[in-house]
Amino acid sequence: MHDVKKMKLYHNPKRIYNELEASGLNKDTALKVQDLSPFDQYHYFGTDSVDDAITSLNISSENTILEIGSGIGGPARYIAEETGCHVTALELQPELNDIAVDLTERCGLSQLVNHVCGDILKFNQENTNFDYVVSWLTFLHIPDRNTLLNKCNSILKLGGKIFIDDYYKRNEFEEEELKVLANDVSCNYLPTKDEYKKQLIKSGFNEIKIIDKTYSWKNFVKERKERFIQNSESQIEIHNKEIVDDLEDFFSKVSWLFDHGNLGGLRIIAKKRGKI
Repeated sequence: MHDVKKMKLYHNPKRIYNELEASGLNKDTALKVQDLSPFDQYHYFGTDSVDDAITSLNISSENTILEIGSGIGGPARYIAEETGCHVTALELQPELNDIAVDLTERCGLSQLVNHVCGDILKFNQENTNFDYVVSWLTFLHIPDRNTLLNKCNSILKLGGKIFIDDYYKRNEFEEEELKVLANDVSCNYLPTKDEYKKQLIKSGFNEIKIIDKTYSWKNFVKERKERFIQNSESQIEIHNKEIVDDLEDFFSKVSWLFDHGNLGGLRIIAKKRGKI
């Protein structure tokens, strides 16, 4: 996995405390998941996308979930709150994981959400397999897709499913696009849609459903950039100019990538195949 910590999106993850304070919630205040949802969902379309996962997988309180790349814990907390299921939230970056633990405790969800700091490629879960693996915009940081997908398959129960939102390569990237992907998005490899499907089959998945999200994601990141720039003065009052400049630069470059038309987005739902 490339050095995702260099991404400007993650330079100042404690900014969520500034956002909460601006909403009248200081560091000692008990929280509700709904208080955090405007700030703790780093992926596209926020809790709407998490609702899609809950519905698509039919998640209930009986299920166990692994989220790969859980960030500061937004999706994990939301799933646990909405369904009562148990979620293991796996995050590579210690600072993000520490923030997630704090926010989950303040929401009173520590019995349902177990935060683990670690690398999915080295992750070992003893004595249990998961019903579902979910992930939002994390696989794009992991070039070793064979190991990654084999790991996902191995930690799922027979008949378990994965739900992934991820980037893919629609067309060959230009040199400048490759630089921005590598340097600003920590992404040095993306498969095409067909390559992705073949990798899933090879790793033991079937009933593969792939939904192209490119158009809606392109609009989302463009509107996010424009809204953030329009509100930059108020954002500087909440944070500081350095944080706002970092986020504006990141949002602008992601929008630029989608505008070029070679970067795509997709949603994958697939089932662990039984033995033949």
